Amino acid sequence: MRVFLTLSLILVALSSVVLAQEVWTHDKVDYSFDIPSPTWRAISEPDAAHEHPEFVYGDRLDGYLTVRKEVVEAGTTAAELARRDQDQKLRFLPGFIEGKQEIFNGRLDGVTISYEFTRTGKQMLGRTYYLQADNRTIYALRFTGLRDKLSRIRNQTDLIARTFKLK
Repeated sequence: MRVFLTLSLILVALSSVVLAQEVWTHDKVDYSFDIPSPTWRAISEPDAAHEHPEFVYGDRLDGYLTVRKEVVEAGTTAAELARRDQDQKLRFLPGFIEGKQEIFNGRLDGVTISYEFTRTGKQMLGRTYYLQADNRTIYALRFTGLRDKLSRIRNQTDLIARTFKLK
């Protein structure tokens, strides 16, 4: 009886997590992904002036997400784009500390890179998911936030990237 009760409580908890998820899409983009919590909200929708959506997890310092479609030379891999971004952009951030690159599997496969930097004297964390759509298109999901806070929602950033798919 106790086992049944415990399993029932676990199933109720899991179903509430699943029900809290919402699919985000927009008619001006060619993709969608799951939003795992109502704490995430769009702060910038795609329009004629801004083609990249932006999201925050409560506050910009708790978690900030931008999604960009990168058109690259044919045959460029997600790992190559990640290295290029790190060499040409990220390493110039104040207090930059290089993290590791990891293979990432989801509806679109690719790689992730993590790194640390400082902003206004605060320890920040960055995590970018480079998802390969085809041999010329890679989507970059760039998450930043206070190091401790962004680390705590890693399961949510992974879920957003794992559910990212083309329409």
